[in-house]
Amino acid sequence: MFKRVDHIEIVPTDVEATINFYVDVLQFTLKSRHEVPMPPMKEVIYLQLGDTVIEIISADKPSDKSNEAWQVGYRCIALEVDNMDEALSYLKDKNIEPTWGPADLGNSFRSEIQDPDGLQVELREWK
Repeated sequence: MFKRVDHIEIVPTDVEATINFYVDVLQFTLKSRHEVPMPPMKEVIYLQLGDTVIEIISADKPSDKSNEAWQVGYRCIALEVDNMDEALSYLKDKNIEPTWGPADLGNSFRSEIQDPDGLQVELREWK
């Protein structure tokens, strides 16, 4: 019945900064970008990495989310990496430091970074 996660939606404070982060840093591809005449929505942008799709929604005056790490709701998006050390070195060259980790969890290595709005992006290398 249920097959897969089709996409994840993000409503950012700065659409261009968010697109640049996911495309220029995390190597997503811009698949489409369309104006949406449905206020407060202004635009819908689809980014893709492998089978993962993120829908960026541009909206008038989006409200800030709480900065509490354990609030009710989605906590993070997780990206699998081939090599944690290489991924972190690449991100360091882009001036992005981990907010957590890296940690050896036995069957994997895990670290976290943040997008421009402070949303957590988990990095996972499976052993």
